[in-house]
Amino acid sequence: MRNLGTLHQFLGITAESTETGLLLHQKQYAEDILRRAGMQNCKEVATPTSVKAVCSSDSSEFTNPTLYRQLVGALQYLTLTRPDITYAVNKACQHMHKPTDQHFDALKRILRYLRGTIHYGLPITGSSMTLRSYADSDWAGDHHDPSLPPGIVIS
Repeated sequence: MRNLGTLHQFLGITAESTETGLLLHQKQYAEDILRRAGMQNCKEVATPTSVKAVCSSDSSEFTNPTLYRQLVGALQYLTLTRPDITYAVNKACQHMHKPTDQHFDALKRILRYLRGTIHYGLPITGSSMTLRSYADSDWAGDHHDPSLPPGIVIS
């Protein structure tokens, strides 16, 4: 085994040295996703999902489901260094079989959030090796919980 020098890029993940350690990011990959969606200059939003998301069954079927699947699949790979979008991307993945215009609007919101936070990444520091985890226990906020019996909707 030989020394290839300092880590710079591996499988599309860029490693930048910082004062405290490394920052792993996929800025170039995120820019490519935004370019593919035609949203390089879109307006930014502060959160990847809307708190007041309304799921209606009368939304029409999205005309380009292949684009939807490609963008969601690309976002799945981006979650390696962007755990902040994991929940929103997971929700988008649940509608890949038959996306509607409403689902595509939710996907565009993730992309608008991505545009505003494109410099985010995964910091790796050597000073603290503690594992921190956060959970959202607001299950009542999910009006379409798959664990509920069919026909039951929380209001």
